[in-house]
Amino acid sequence: MFYPAYIHTDPDGSSSGFFPDVPGCYFAGDSLDDTFQDARGALVAHFEALCELNKELPLPGSVETHLACDPQNYAGGQWLLVDINMNQFEGRAERINITMPKRLLQKIDSFVRNNPDYVNRSAFLAEAARRVLPG
Repeated sequence: MFYPAYIHTDPDGSSSGFFPDVPGCYFAGDSLDDTFQDARGALVAHFEALCELNKELPLPGSVETHLACDPQNYAGGQWLLVDINMNQFEGRAERINITMPKRLLQKIDSFVRNNPDYVNRSAFLAEAARRVLPG
């Protein structure tokens, strides 16, 4: 899942940023490259803390939505999309038995075969559920 991050660079070359969809999650670095690397670590650490507190993980919004809602807050910087594998925050996998129409299952399997982002049918169904379900 991609989380947008907004970054400002200072005259000395250092940078700092935040995730508009994740209140309280900030990151920084001595260079832009360091800042990009710190962004992922900050987001993972923040999500781990939320999980320990049994809090819901926020879903990402789009850059366009953030710009439309609060354009003055996003002037003079740049956006970074940080890809996070949400599986690491959901606990242990559990085997289930489900029933669905055969044609739908065939469509899912065909889609999974043609999209290497999904390792298997289960990964596809889990990602589809994450996108539809709140929090």
